[in-house]
Amino acid sequence: MSTIADDAGFRALTTKIARERDFHCESYKEKCLRRRIAVRMRARAVHTFEDYAALLDRDPAEWEKLLDALTINVTKLFRNWETYAALDATVIPALWALAEPSLRIWSAGCASGEEPYSLATLFYRHAERARQAERLGRVRVLGTDIDRVSLEAAARAAYPAEAFADTPREIRDRYFTPGYPAMPVPAIRTLVTLQRRDLILEPPPAGNHHLIVCRNVLIYFDRATQEELFARFHAALRPGGVLVLGKVETLVGTIRNRFAPVEARERIYRRL
Repeated sequence: MSTIADDAGFRALTTKIARERDFHCESYKEKCLRRRIAVRMRARAVHTFEDYAALLDRDPAEWEKLLDALTINVTKLFRNWETYAALDATVIPALWALAEPSLRIWSAGCASGEEPYSLATLFYRHAERARQAERLGRVRVLGTDIDRVSLEAAARAAYPAEAFADTPREIRDRYFTPGYPAMPVPAIRTLVTLQRRDLILEPPPAGNHHLIVCRNVLIYFDRATQEELFARFHAALRPGGVLVLGKVETLVGTIRNRFAPVEARERIYRRL
């Protein structure tokens, strides 16, 4: 296949995805998109973008598998424990000490829910240690994702053993049900709300947030989209609010001058 024909087929397919499933590919890095679409093409033994587009018309069930591949839903509870340990040591105690009626936490791009439940567990654990369980009612953890199938899994909140690979044993035993699949205990689940939201097309959830966690999501977007999202996160945070990124992500553009590092190695920043 010629490069020109290949490029035309790719553009036609991404236009079809945007038109028929409202998933706008232009904000994503093209190399990442091509690689993920290629995974599904190999799985279905088709060799051109045109043939894959025709397959989507013949087999609507393939749409779900494609969108799952495009939205990167691989995660674990307490993924990269060092980051959660840093939050537990510095950020959560500082937020807990605030004399405010609510603490608003947003897990942006939460996939199947491991991140918001991990954050809720840290707040619940801190409340226990502080002997202030009566103050837990003010904690509101919102998990959002574009993928409805992932959100359905998050609502079930039942996780296999491999999802706990990064979870300290004392946390797994105390705050999750015995056996597998394991679920967060009911008191932790009640702290989490789930919502479908498109980071690119929709504004951030209303309200000034105390903590926004968006890890291993932005690396798949192009530079212009990253800068736009950083600006939105800044606007969505209260003064002094905290933003957490993934280990391979970093602030880009002029917005980086409006954040200060809390734990630079763990990509934890404070809004100025």
